[in-house]
Amino acid sequence: MLRSSMFALAAVGLISATAAHAGHRGSYGPEYDYAEVLRVDPIIQRYDRPVSREECWQEPVRYREPVRYREAHRDRAPAVLGAIVGGVIGNQFGHGRGRDAATAAGALLGYHVVRDDQRRHGGYYEGGREYVRYEQRCRTATEYYPEERVSGYEVTYRYNGQIRTTITDYHPGDRLRVRVDVQPVP
Repeated sequence: MLRSSMFALAAVGLISATAAHAGHRGSYGPEYDYAEVLRVDPIIQRYDRPVSREECWQEPVRYREPVRYREAHRDRAPAVLGAIVGGVIGNQFGHGRGRDAATAAGALLGYHVVRDDQRRHGGYYEGGREYVRYEQRCRTATEYYPEERVSGYEVTYRYNGQIRTTITDYHPGDRLRVRVDVQPVP
């Protein structure tokens, strides 16, 4: 019986200590209460919102056909005539064997002068015409539009006669939940 009485007494003591401790809420953590909200001002953040779009247009592009030289069918008679005239002129210079060399050089020179002239003016160029074709060109253009958004709220509130200010990320309404932390002064 003594044993049961001691056990009952210990249990009652433990329950009373727990109840006394539970009545003192500050020792287990913070307490919460509500404060009166006096003023709420939104905090506005300004930023530029990018908007991209594709711009396309038709751009003129000039093209030229490749140029090709075509030789015309040439008559050799003018070149032979040039050789004869060159030979006659060359024959007017020099004496003896020098005259023969001057005649041959004049004939050769006359032939090539006429032949080069025929090449320059006797052929024709084909192609080389220029034309314009339109091609689509595109680019991405980005424009920035100013926008505003609420990034938080500056809240002025009263608790126990004191006026304080805090910042929240939500609109609190008429009352604000506050943490009450009572600490003993050492």
